[in-house]
Amino acid sequence: MKPIKFRSIYQNRVLQHILFWFVSFLVLLRLFAGSASIEKIDYIYTALFHISLIIGIYINLLVLIPGLLSKKRYFLYGVLLVLLILATAMFNLFFFDQWVGYIMPGYYFISYYEFIDIVKFVVVYIGITSLIKLSKAWFELSETNRRLSQLQKEKIETELKALKGQINPHFLFNSMNSIYSLALNQSPKTPEIILKLSEIMRYIIYEANVDYVDLTKEVEYLKDYIDIQELRTNKRASLLFEVTGELNNIRIAPLLFFPLVENSFKHGIKGATGKSFVHIHLHVSEKNLVFAIENNKGIPVDIEKNHFQGIGLDNVRKRLEMIYPGLHELTITETSETFKVVLTINH
Repeated sequence: MKPIKFRSIYQNRVLQHILFWFVSFLVLLRLFAGSASIEKIDYIYTALFHISLIIGIYINLLVLIPGLLSKKRYFLYGVLLVLLILATAMFNLFFFDQWVGYIMPGYYFISYYEFIDIVKFVVVYIGITSLIKLSKAWFELSETNRRLSQLQKEKIETELKALKGQINPHFLFNSMNSIYSLALNQSPKTPEIILKLSEIMRYIIYEANVDYVDLTKEVEYLKDYIDIQELRTNKRASLLFEVTGELNNIRIAPLLFFPLVENSFKHGIKGATGKSFVHIHLHVSEKNLVFAIENNKGIPVDIEKNHFQGIGLDNVRKRLEMIYPGLHELTITETSETFKVVLTINH
């Protein structure tokens, strides 16, 4: 129960202010007491002394800080704050000299302190309350930024999962079609292709479900995919997958190249009527890696009669913007007969 009560006080601004003034009253009461025992007159004097402090402090908290300091009008805030401190101290003296007699008839009060001493009280109180307000505002802003950052991170992770999820159904559907064709023809390659497909699916489901993977694994996955797709091509198709440079110790976002390769087969070789090709080059250097893929333009059929920059490239663009902001370059070169994509990622 105690943590709940404390939390309610922390979140309730009215309770916070009441608690502050209660503690202030106890501290000044002990300070103003003329002897070891606290008399009735000490309670009254302490309460009256707080009136001027409360007025001055809330003018600063409710008017000067939000109206000037928060808007970075520092010079004007500083000038008015000095005037407020002096005015609060003068009001304290005037209050005890002129008004207390009317408010509390039968009591004779004088201010215990000189003007400069009261100024010190006001400065201390305004300093403490200003720091509390500003520190609380800073913590609230930090918490808000933390929550926004967390929400943004969750949003990006959700979007990335959705983008990766777009890959699996297309790939599985196309691969099963290829295996189905092999089975109908009783091809001896059917078991080998089924094994490759199971390795690819294992990679997608279990190993690619992370932020980054080893580039060597991504290359192995692409080679298996190309082997499966090669079965669907004609004898005249030219397939090339060339890798240069040192791949070890390089990590990359998983399944990033796959949409580019899938597009090349889908929009190039699959719909080709003449000589067709897919040429892929991956080069890794100390500063970056370059993935270039070029294919002939085929004749898309049925649902594939769309732009060559379809869902695959949109998928890649979105993932690159979220994972490699400012660290990538994606260029597309298109002619009447060929389509080429070059992806450069700095590492």
